[in-house]
Amino acid sequence: MNVARGKRRGAVGKAAVAVVCAALLASGCESAGDAGAAAGEKPAAAPAKPKPVRPAWNTRPASIASLGDSITRGFDACSMLKDCPEASWATGTSVDSLARRLLASPGTSSWNHARTGARMADLPEQMRSAVVDKPQLVTVLVGANDACRKNVDDMTTVDDFRADFEKSLRELRTALPKSQVYVAGVPDLRRLWAEGRKSLIGPEIWKLGSVCPSMLADAVSDDAAAEARRVRVEQRVLEYNTVLKSVCERDGLCRFDASVHGYDFSGQALSKWDWFHPSKQGQGELADLAYRTVTAAEPPTA
Repeated sequence: MNVARGKRRGAVGKAAVAVVCAALLASGCESAGDAGAAAGEKPAAAPAKPKPVRPAWNTRPASIASLGDSITRGFDACSMLKDCPEASWATGTSVDSLARRLLASPGTSSWNHARTGARMADLPEQMRSAVVDKPQLVTVLVGANDACRKNVDDMTTVDDFRADFEKSLRELRTALPKSQVYVAGVPDLRRLWAEGRKSLIGPEIWKLGSVCPSMLADAVSDDAAAEARRVRVEQRVLEYNTVLKSVCERDGLCRFDASVHGYDFSGQALSKWDWFHPSKQGQGELADLAYRTVTAAEPPTA
């Protein structure tokens, strides 16, 4: 009788423990064997999350739509104060443009939607026009006019610049999620000033005030006020390029080309009519930079 009663008490005790463990399972109740294993072994590490796969970049797109400002329109490349789209680095037919290097039929499979004087605020509308063409590659070179204002206080704010660029990419992605984008950095306006003022005619033309006055006014002056103004313009251009790079990097089919800002344009690469816009030679050099980035197996690291 005592033995049977002891066995019943043992069974009841085990059952009670089981009930308590079940109730406290979430707080870590475990058997002695489990506790020993937990004390002696490290828990297995969680599997690493796979890195997102970037879409494959096509180094030989079959069609191009180009957006931007007077640079992409070939302004002052062929004659004074006139657009010359046939000399455009992007879609031109009279220079060794990006379109001529990449496309079998550049005359029928490339489109130039750039406009002289355009700023970043104009890019969303240009993008909507480009979407109609259904291009495999969209090129963007814009931002110089956002810094080239009559007064430095009128330069486009960085926040507005970013908002309009992001809006432009959304316009493209909504309509053409697989189209690629080549974004050139805003050229170094201070470098253009330093090169152009070496000429006899450049500073005389700039006195008219029609070409980038925020950077080029008082071109031969090195006084503190003129230098401070140039530094402000230079800094804003760097900020614009930071925006272009960061926004572009979030898009799997966008490549930002910093080499355009860093390129050292010589006097021969500048228009003989304004010593600021690219000449035909300069347009060809821009095409070289773009072609190198578009056809590279991997995006630029700088």
